[in-house]
Amino acid sequence: MKRARVAFAGAIHEATPGAAEGTLRLADGRVVAEDEVVWLAPFEVGTIVALGLNYADHAKELAFNAQEEPLVFLKGPGSVIGHRGRTRRPADATFMHYECELAVVIGRTAKRVSRAAAMAHVAGYTVANDYAIRDYLENWYRPNLRVKNRDGGTVLGPWLVDAADIAAPPQLDLRTFVNGRLAQQGNTRDLVFDVPFLIEYLSAFMTLAPGDVILTGTPEGVANVAVGDEVVCEIEGIGRLVNTIAGDAEFGR
Repeated sequence: MKRARVAFAGAIHEATPGAAEGTLRLADGRVVAEDEVVWLAPFEVGTIVALGLNYADHAKELAFNAQEEPLVFLKGPGSVIGHRGRTRRPADATFMHYECELAVVIGRTAKRVSRAAAMAHVAGYTVANDYAIRDYLENWYRPNLRVKNRDGGTVLGPWLVDAADIAAPPQLDLRTFVNGRLAQQGNTRDLVFDVPFLIEYLSAFMTLAPGDVILTGTPEGVANVAVGDEVVCEIEGIGRLVNTIAGDAEFGR
């Protein structure tokens, strides 16, 4: 099942795909066009746990050796926007790039969970586009706040797809298009640390709660984006996430 959260007519609604293409059915029964609503993250976002360099080809692309232990950092829910949102590119940025990622949403509290039991704690999956500004990166071992916790820099959606609808562990194609041109592709089978491992690893020292989300990393193919670019991230079976790059002026900067 696919579910979304949208703002419409002064309220927040849960929604599912409508019977007609380009429509949504709200929880109260109304059917509306997709472009009539403001798309939100498809679930109430808790702690965001993000993985860096979790595809060997991406690590190689950035001239970084494969890691023996996950490179993990945290992000606040204020960094999140939804489908069709606009992400600011600062005027002083010289290299800002997209990152198409499988986002794993926790559905049951996970504390000291074994790999074998890990997938029972997954509620579902969504698409993430987790932007980075390389100019601001201090070093690969400590992705800093200006790179990875920016307001509007983490796009999630459009749908939360139930874990039961996706084979476990997921092996899904990822693709990113910039202005309609294929710019990035990969498959989650190539994760250095897969989803069961990550849940076991993280829950060994921190409690994962419902609504927490694990961003599993991006494959090779990242490229600079400019103001006005439309960036579309697709993950097989999960959805198509659209985002537009905007300049400082739109945000009063």
